[in-house]
Amino acid sequence: MKVSGYTFIKNGTLLGYPFIESIQSLLPLCDELIVVVGKSEDDTLERVKNIPSDKIKIIETHWNEKMQDRGFVYAQQKMIAQYACTGDWAFYLEGDEILHQQDIETIRASMQKHLKNPEVEALVFDYKHFYGSPDWLAISPGWYRRAPRIIRNTIRSWAPDGLYFVIMDKNKHGRYPKAALANASIYHYGHVRNIAAMREKNQRVGHYWGHNHPLFDGYQIDAQALKPFTESHPEIICTWLRTEAEQSYHQNPNYQATRREIKHRYAMKLENLFGWELSKKHYKLVKETN
Repeated sequence: MKVSGYTFIKNGTLLGYPFIESIQSLLPLCDELIVVVGKSEDDTLERVKNIPSDKIKIIETHWNEKMQDRGFVYAQQKMIAQYACTGDWAFYLEGDEILHQQDIETIRASMQKHLKNPEVEALVFDYKHFYGSPDWLAISPGWYRRAPRIIRNTIRSWAPDGLYFVIMDKNKHGRYPKAALANASIYHYGHVRNIAAMREKNQRVGHYWGHNHPLFDGYQIDAQALKPFTESHPEIICTWLRTEAEQSYHQNPNYQATRREIKHRYAMKLENLFGWELSKKHYKLVKETN
């Protein structure tokens, strides 16, 4: 079994991404790791080059700054990396996502288990979305709770906005991949970077989605959408959490929930009452064999 990892990054230092930690957390699983680095205004490329691993293959790119439709430039960069993968599986990890060292062997075993089963086209991870600070998890169905991050590298797939995969059985029609559980988590730290870095990120990337973000002045969210995080963070991210993450987040007692957040409150009540899971799913689980 050969495993390819892949990711893309641009201005990773300037925008406060823990991209080095992300790459390092993925390396133990990979036979090769494709890193697409967009032309940056900081030391992103140098930092990737300085990672001591001969598994890393760097592709330098120039982003299409005129592409401002629903994040499609992210999809372009993701697919440049995926098309360079040569493994049986291709493992996509974003620059603010980290694997826990305790899950490495479980993930490897899941890939090995499903390697010969063509019905399993992808592996799905549970998500831990941190919000405001490393001490809080976002739990409402407004945050996807599971997502495929490993795709079989022998099927026709693409990423329409960089966030998920579409399988092309036919030329004109796509579908979400058939997937099994990886039985592991991905730790997502994109919403705990310090306020200055988050402000810079919002101002610089909004135009790729066809709009400009308002000036970011702090993390604001419905308190009912959060719960305390009481487990351990991956070892590789702990220094970054101490030095780069926001530490002063406090829930605003005067915060008024938006209409969308109120809708999610009702959804969570239904989930608790009926045992449903109402977050968005970009995959279809298949019945697993022993």
